[in-house]
Amino acid sequence: MSTKEDASLMTQLLQWHTSAGGMEASMALMSPDFDADSASVLDKPVFVMLMMGETVGTYVKQGVLDAGLVYDLWAVGLMWSRVAPAALRQREEYGVPALWENFEALAKGELG
Repeated sequence: MSTKEDASLMTQLLQWHTSAGGMEASMALMSPDFDADSASVLDKPVFVMLMMGETVGTYVKQGVLDAGLVYDLWAVGLMWSRVAPAALRQREEYGVPALWENFEALAKGELG
């Protein structure tokens, strides 16, 4: 069950995300012209979304933020599906299995 503290933190995260270009990133990722298979982590909309997802996922994993509130407010799985190909390629390229793992786990419903 989420608390007012969870709601406050989520609001702050959304404000941070918006100030970092999150609204524009979301719009770009949802555009019919966006090609998830050719996207790169170096593309600003992809990177902005990955940072948000990894941050939120980490907070949920660590018990700082209620997963139910996140799932009610944010289309986690949809956003992960748009950035996953780029994230997984970067993970393979760097040889770091933990890279973006909290966003992925959140999207798969493995946290909370």
